[in-house]
Amino acid sequence: MTAPEALTCRTSDGLALEAELAGSEPGGQPPRAAVVLCHPHPHPQYGGTMRSLVISVLFGELPLSGCACLRFNFRGVEGSEGTYSEGRDEPLDIVAGITAIAEAVPSVPIVVVAWSFGADMALTVTDPRIAAWVGIAPPLRLRPSFAASTDARAKHLILAEHDEYRPPAQIEEEAATWANTTTAVIAGASHFFVGRTDRVVTETQIGIDRALPRER
Repeated sequence: MTAPEALTCRTSDGLALEAELAGSEPGGQPPRAAVVLCHPHPHPQYGGTMRSLVISVLFGELPLSGCACLRFNFRGVEGSEGTYSEGRDEPLDIVAGITAIAEAVPSVPIVVVAWSFGADMALTVTDPRIAAWVGIAPPLRLRPSFAASTDARAKHLILAEHDEYRPPAQIEEEAATWANTTTAVIAGASHFFVGRTDRVVTETQIGIDRALPRER
């Protein structure tokens, strides 16, 4: 696999965020999708970064199926400027990631794939450049509302059977009223998906394929 390229994402409120871009791999063909990966909770107690388990696995695997991937650190995490804002301003960081991958991989549909805290942040962002969202174990508690819930674009929520933060049945009940939304529960998984990351990759690909069907 080609080594990732270091990038800087610039937020609308003036911060520089560290990021990495992995191009798609199959045969030099143009990517079928450009994926922005958003990591879990950056609070020091949880230690979420762009190198967290699920994000790292997706960053390594999705390029093999034709998706360019950008992962970034939210504000105040590792080499990114700023400070953690308890979810108030982190959606701006996701928009900065969208802008960065749109410039690096132009004219390709963009899918936001986000885990935990990152998923809650992503589901508040309805940037017109987004083709679809894949939310991995979103607690749906970190913002009072989620603008993507009423958006007609495709959403796929990947839930953990034994999630420590919110039972998947509660997420399924809430998402049942959302527009164009599907859910999948990964058996035996905790919120951190240790030992189940292969299923997360598969379900993420299902979510991308649902929004961007492959040519046959």
